[in-house]
Amino acid sequence: MFADLGFTTLTAPQAALWFGAALGLVFGLLAQRTRFCLRRAIAGAPGERGPAAGVWLTALAVALAGTQAAVAQGWISFAGHRFLAADLPWLAILAGGLLFGIGMVLARGCASRLTVLTGQGNLRALTVLLLFAVVAHATLKGVLAPLRTALGSVTAPLGEVTSLAALPGGGLVWAGAIALAALAAALRSGATRRALAGAALLGALVPLGWVGTGWVLQDDFDPIAMESLAFTATWADSLFFAIASSSIPANFGVGLVGGTIGGALAAALVFREFRWESFTTPAQTGRALAGGALMGLGGVLAGGCTVGAGLSGLPTLGLAAILALAAIGAGGLLGRRLLTPPSCESAARGPRPRAAPAA
Repeated sequence: MFADLGFTTLTAPQAALWFGAALGLVFGLLAQRTRFCLRRAIAGAPGERGPAAGVWLTALAVALAGTQAAVAQGWISFAGHRFLAADLPWLAILAGGLLFGIGMVLARGCASRLTVLTGQGNLRALTVLLLFAVVAHATLKGVLAPLRTALGSVTAPLGEVTSLAALPGGGLVWAGAIALAALAAALRSGATRRALAGAALLGALVPLGWVGTGWVLQDDFDPIAMESLAFTATWADSLFFAIASSSIPANFGVGLVGGTIGGALAAALVFREFRWESFTTPAQTGRALAGGALMGLGGVLAGGCTVGAGLSGLPTLGLAAILALAAIGAGGLLGRRLLTPPSCESAARGPRPRAAPAA
């Protein structure tokens, strides 16, 4: 469709860069205002878990419905997508999801949340993300690639049933059922209507990303990858571009990361929430960096982060994405159990403790 838009000086990959930046700008604004983060829903303070889960589930419901509606219209197709591979790399996904979940608890934020916090002036988040990107790139193409290859070689054949869309009822029915269940839970979560409305807008960015890169910007002579919101490979690409921009061009992911930081910065400045923050103790530094390294390794093995494999991946209805999100959730719960003293969990039944800030 890109050839029909009439651009003469802009190629499809260049347009994808600007599209990613625009998508990231809106995501950064909305994520900053809604405090969008799955880590808070799993391992946040007891009083904030419910509202945080409501925000995340609302975004997921809209992403599911919008993405599968676009599939039904024939605008996009996930046939051949890695989340719908016939051979499921279950060991890599399980191990990666668990590592990512534990890592986001250690770092006090998932990759998308840390990107937003970076825009607010949080130097802890930026430091963690730089290590996260280095480890992710090492897992994709560097010294950790043999580990990724070895774990990824352990697969289970799925045959023709690689997604829920292959089951009776089809994609729209399954997406609708999951979306309705998610919305029902969100409405009982204690989240404010304003937060849920912002989350719904945020969720709509997922099908917009899939349709934009998978249909509108597709050019037969200069094709681009079909992508949506994600923060694992995109951070690795952004770091690589930053140190080798004369050799490689910027892509959708680079624009997405830059736009997200810019959107969060704009929101933080407008609402007077920008402030410089850094590490306070060596123990905090070590814990955060360990979390970033685990997320970098785990995000690649699992096929994405809470956004790439979760918010954007689950709407594909691929079994790989479902397994990845479940493993990330299990890792988050495990990390919470390992890092939270039993006395703190017991105290949650009494007076509500003060919520600790992310990152």
